[in-house]
Amino acid sequence: MASSSSSSRQMKHQVFLSFRGEDPRLNFTVHLLQALKDKGLNVFFDEEKLEKGEELSHALSQAIAASDLSILVLSKAYASSQSCLAELSDIMDRKRKPTDKHIVLPIFYHVDPSDVRNIGGTFKTSFEEHESKRPIEDVKRWKAAFAEIGASKGWHIEGGKSDRFETEYIKDVVEYVLKKLNSNCRSVSEELVGIDDQKKKLLVLIEQAGIHVIGLWGMSGIGKTTLADAVYKEVSPKFECSLFLQNISEKIKKQGSESLRNELLSKLLNNTPSIGYPYHERLNNKKILLVFDDVTDPDQIDFMGVKYFGPGSKIIVTSTDTQVLRNGGANHIHEVKKLNMNDSFQLFSTYAFQLLNLPVDFKYLSFKFVEYAQGNPLALKVLGLKLYTKSIKEWKSEVTKLKQCGEIKLSHILKRSLDGLDEEEKNIFLDVACIFKGQHLNYVEKILSNYYKGARCRISKLVGKCLLEVKYESISMHDMLEEMGKDIVMQESEYPGKRSRLWNCKDVEEVISHDTGTDLIKGIKVDMTEVDSLQFCAIAFEKMHKLRYINISFPKKMLWLKKLYANQVESISLPDELRFFHLDVYPFKSLSGFNPKNLVVLKLLHGNMEQLWNEDDNMNLTNLREIDVSYCKNLRKMHNLSGAINLELLRCIGCKSLVELWSEDDHMELVNLREIYVSKCKNIRKICNLSRAINLEFLDCSYCKSLVELWNEDDRMDIVHLRKIWCVNLRKIPNLSRAINLEFIGCSKSKSLVELPCLNHLASLHQYSPRLNGCYSLNKFPKVPRPFCSLDLSETKVEEVSDSIKDLHKLETLWLGKSKVKKVSINILK
Repeated sequence: MASSSSSSRQMKHQVFLSFRGEDPRLNFTVHLLQALKDKGLNVFFDEEKLEKGEELSHALSQAIAASDLSILVLSKAYASSQSCLAELSDIMDRKRKPTDKHIVLPIFYHVDPSDVRNIGGTFKTSFEEHESKRPIEDVKRWKAAFAEIGASKGWHIEGGKSDRFETEYIKDVVEYVLKKLNSNCRSVSEELVGIDDQKKKLLVLIEQAGIHVIGLWGMSGIGKTTLADAVYKEVSPKFECSLFLQNISEKIKKQGSESLRNELLSKLLNNTPSIGYPYHERLNNKKILLVFDDVTDPDQIDFMGVKYFGPGSKIIVTSTDTQVLRNGGANHIHEVKKLNMNDSFQLFSTYAFQLLNLPVDFKYLSFKFVEYAQGNPLALKVLGLKLYTKSIKEWKSEVTKLKQCGEIKLSHILKRSLDGLDEEEKNIFLDVACIFKGQHLNYVEKILSNYYKGARCRISKLVGKCLLEVKYESISMHDMLEEMGKDIVMQESEYPGKRSRLWNCKDVEEVISHDTGTDLIKGIKVDMTEVDSLQFCAIAFEKMHKLRYINISFPKKMLWLKKLYANQVESISLPDELRFFHLDVYPFKSLSGFNPKNLVVLKLLHGNMEQLWNEDDNMNLTNLREIDVSYCKNLRKMHNLSGAINLELLRCIGCKSLVELWSEDDHMELVNLREIYVSKCKNIRKICNLSRAINLEFLDCSYCKSLVELWNEDDRMDIVHLRKIWCVNLRKIPNLSRAINLEFIGCSKSKSLVELPCLNHLASLHQYSPRLNGCYSLNKFPKVPRPFCSLDLSETKVEEVSDSIKDLHKLETLWLGKSKVKKVSINILK
């Protein structure tokens, strides 16, 4: 609680101290207050400790709002005070705000943290008394805050004979508070220990003019990426542009080094669509901060063009190989150190007990686990989370199991973390390790939910145990855990056909070419980099009755060099359990004979099929969410999609033989369809039956030379969610009166486009910058009552740009090159 004068109400407090006055006031709390003040901290402290009544006083509420950090001394009598509970509730409300950086530190003073977390012991009695006197909603709110603070990280002061002196705890608390308050912004590094000293050294290196490339070297799991991320967040505001590229090696393998470089350069050069030859000259003028994470080849550094970066630019590279860093031109290599014993204990305690100190009864056992982890942060986290809430008996059992491993290795420690999982959770872990690492979380969830019940909850549980990660909306895991998962699968059998998951090129080649698969195989994912051609057996999957995932892809740059050879049959035999089917250069003519009742994703790029399935086939497509048949040059029509009521994405880019998606007579219930891509389908003539696609957001029909119109002028199209439309080559843009949320129309270089439809109703076009360059036949610009920031009318027949186009006073850029514009309003030029 707190007090007092009017002057204090206006004061900014660094620490708010909450406690029950009758309990630890005359000893621990007073000594803590004095220690905080001795360090020059401004502490809000209630000297009178009087009950303020039922509601939190205005002075207290203001004091909490004006404090950077709250310390709560949770004693046995704390929950008996209504004022303390109101204080706590107010503090936790502030902590929950995503925009607030309020720090909350509990001290469990002679109470068991589990009693706070579960509202047990004397706390249960206190809350029962409150329920008889206070409104039920107030007590519910207090209970929620009390349980939440019980699960927060803090200190446990037990008070037994074997416990430390309270002055030692006070010293630790004050040092921790100073550390928290000295940091201007909270970042990942603040939530870990043992990183600050290393971060300071790197910040000094970054300030040195002669150091251009800094290498971070160390074993897997030691914290290289975490350290790089902490430094990046600290210094990135000082640079003109900055970028953090995680898992470089994995991305290069997936999309090719040239594609990744173009992506990098595009971001560094402000998303310029065309990089062009002189990109190095433009980079030379920029002060850039770049992080390359997990580099395995020095050429990966040089190929990204870092030698062209301007003066003052800094590149941070992480790798497990010092030679890679030396050959990559690192001016300085920093070895990321393992945690010392004190830091190891603190990190382990944080995860094993949700405390910043070790409970006395667990000290000896904790020492064993910390010793096993060898200062590796990942191992300490995984061990700690596995032991959280376990009894001493269970801890002793885990120690015994580790001893039985002989030489203690990190792999042994990590494998023990899987023991508490049920079979479905273990399978999801192995699926991510072997099949789905790096994929979008929602994408993976859709596929897994079709097989595992409660897949999202199970993923969350694995994340909570540090076995999976969710970064930038993608699901991932540490490299050590990925290797462990793959090692578990490798141990299943010496024969690839008898393992549950396959990812190695040679293993997949053996199974598919020689028909050695069995019903033990659940998933296949492979990038066929090392195989020039693949003899594809039509019955290769016939024995794999439990196969759920097939993902066989080629690198883009090698796509035309690779070949899949198939026997002269129409289709392939596929298991009905299949959920995900991705096969580049699909060699068969159709998918007939396969029941896609469980299929969620279908991707057959550069395939040889003429149709997906026969027109007469009655296909169950209820679970299908995504179809991608881009660059299938023989595909003529998308038959029987009427049952695909959950289809969200349809991509048919570059299908040269495609005449229509479906016929005008087909009854299409595509109510969930959000994106359609039919660009470069030069023979497609019309897109029919989109009247039910009420959630359509994006339509790309650019460079479709034969496409005259999208739909009939009198068709009632409920496309209120449509945001973007690319319509290059259209002669006429249809009625868009229902597209009230349209933000973008891309019709640049539409040589046959004569006029745009009336756009007066489009309230969202304030974000729209019309691209009309190269529309040779366009002679009139529509009336649009919305402001533009840029307008491109180059190479058009538009003769006049006047203030009939309202609100063009916000126009910043106007392109008129090779246009026939004869008159520009004076008002616009202002």
